[in-house]
Amino acid sequence: MSDAPGCRLNVDADNIGWLVLDKPGSSANTLGHALLLELHQQLEQLAPRSLRGLVVRSAKASGFIAGADIREFVDFQSEAAALEQIRLGQRVCAQIEALPYPTVAAIHGFALGGGLELALSCRYRVAVGDSRLSLGLPEVQLGIHPGFGGTVRSVRLLGVRAAMALMLTGRSVRADRALKTGLVDRLVATGAELDDAARHILRTAPRPHRPPLMQRALSWPGVRALLRPALLRQVQASAARAHYPAPYAIVDLWSRYGAHGEAAFDAEARSIASLFHCDSTRNLIRVFLLQDRLKSSAGKAAAPVERVHVIGAGVMGGDIAAWCALRGLAVTLQDRELKFIEPALTRARTLFEKRLSTPAERAAAGERLRADVEGAGVAQADLVIEAIFEDLAAKQALYAAAEPRMRADAVLASNTSSLTLESLATTLADPTHLVGLHFFNPVPQMPLVEVVHFPHTRPEVLARAVAFARRIDKLPLRCRSSPGFLVNRVLFPYLHEALHAAGEGIAFGAIDRAAVEFGMPMGPIELSDVVGLDVVLHVGEIVTRALHQEEPPFVGQLRQWVQEKKLGRKSGQGFYTWRDGKIVRPPSSAPPQDLADRLILALVNECVACLREAIVEDADLIDAGVIFGTGFAPFRGGPLAYARARGVDACVGRLESLAQRYGARFRPDAGWAALRPAP
Repeated sequence: MSDAPGCRLNVDADNIGWLVLDKPGSSANTLGHALLLELHQQLEQLAPRSLRGLVVRSAKASGFIAGADIREFVDFQSEAAALEQIRLGQRVCAQIEALPYPTVAAIHGFALGGGLELALSCRYRVAVGDSRLSLGLPEVQLGIHPGFGGTVRSVRLLGVRAAMALMLTGRSVRADRALKTGLVDRLVATGAELDDAARHILRTAPRPHRPPLMQRALSWPGVRALLRPALLRQVQASAARAHYPAPYAIVDLWSRYGAHGEAAFDAEARSIASLFHCDSTRNLIRVFLLQDRLKSSAGKAAAPVERVHVIGAGVMGGDIAAWCALRGLAVTLQDRELKFIEPALTRARTLFEKRLSTPAERAAAGERLRADVEGAGVAQADLVIEAIFEDLAAKQALYAAAEPRMRADAVLASNTSSLTLESLATTLADPTHLVGLHFFNPVPQMPLVEVVHFPHTRPEVLARAVAFARRIDKLPLRCRSSPGFLVNRVLFPYLHEALHAAGEGIAFGAIDRAAVEFGMPMGPIELSDVVGLDVVLHVGEIVTRALHQEEPPFVGQLRQWVQEKKLGRKSGQGFYTWRDGKIVRPPSSAPPQDLADRLILALVNECVACLREAIVEDADLIDAGVIFGTGFAPFRGGPLAYARARGVDACVGRLESLAQRYGARFRPDAGWAALRPAP
């Protein structure tokens, strides 16, 4: 045992053991090699003891266990080294399962990945059933699958359908769903009740949860063969095997072994060890580490934001206000009349209903969000966010009215998606308190916020804005003020190349198919419909004009559609027809051979320009911003990671070839030279 043990055992007067996890030097428990080895040694000593029961719990305020320590797996040089670590995790979980007395995992906050797998090895699970509770097996999002026995124990406990939903999507489940499926046996309202709930379940020793017979029957050999094709179709609808092998491996493991026997555990270990050495897995783990970098980029602000005033109750402003209230801030929402604010309050109630577990939590969030037609909240706010339409004169007029009423120490932020801070600040009395906070639509789903600064922004104002983004659980990306910042700037060459292709008569569906086959979550034509053709047209005009670029001829057709109120999904008609918010997709032909390169290399070339101009700090942050801001194919690791993997010279040569055929817009940026490895 180390001088600062990661787990400690206490035995109380009722002869109940309390195994408390407390990884040294960390705000969260992760199952790295050192902690797993400690657990293994502790459990060896526990096995022969005659306890009434054992409770496994966390000393961390943040939660139970966040999962395995993925950084350790990145450093493994061989499949054998990864397999050794996985087998240690499996051994620890098997030791807990084999203890001769009942065991219970007492969970608060999160139990994710290897943390939930450890909890599954206990006979019972009790949890604090508030909105912080997050139970899930998200490994598939890293290109792997559960490896500490989770592919076996989840099926045994929950049945095939619920277990597959947990593993194949990687999504976490809420408290009420966890109780209904049997993932947890008891819920309590507060952390103060958790230990008593654990004691009670050990004393009463109820029969452990088992799925209904019908669910157990799905794992019988003959039935597995019938169900396998349906599961594969479900996976194929959202992920190609070549890009994302992990979900297919999950189905393969279950269909071969039925979550039964030691062979199932052995196969799980070998499967995940092999996945760690796939290019797609390495890239997905890279994305995970980039996300961690964005999270850790925010220090603690000297004066944290507690009160927010949002001006503009449209879709973006209203949803920003609702999200801030959801995350615990006091928010006032201003617009010209109450009738413009009421739809935002209705959407907010829907968000609270979806995201918060208890009526008390929903009511509290509702009380934190108030309509404020007169704008009285400006004077009390730590942060004022302007979220009106993208018009320079209108924004400057708003600042002229709001700035004199703001506190001297308050931050003024614009949700502008394309206008530079230099242009917005020209009429401000104090430009040093101005930042950009560019949220993406839909606000509840999109994780990134571009935190934009310019030479006048005071460092403490920027630090406060970054800390605010983390306070509301967003990923802050510091960007230098420039037309379109990072995400929209690199996105528009991609969208415009799609319009060039459309102008050449290439079918919309074929254009989208080229992007989706590359790995994008949706094609550029569909994306334009989803964003709104009016927004695409307006922001595109601003960015294109500011960067002295030429518009595709097809923009003329776009202007006509906007005049006719054909705006895409929100109007029911754009490039595609939309019914009840769903696309009516016509059959698509195969795209031209060079179309994927035209779309993707246009985006990558602009990323290289942004790196050369230092729009963000480095290449990794460009990859992070484009992945989390646009959904760029995560399994490729980001646009610049993709370029390096393909080869800088190969990319430059391809751009030169495209420039000869299609024009100067494909001319390689001067920044490509900096991406070449040093000789």
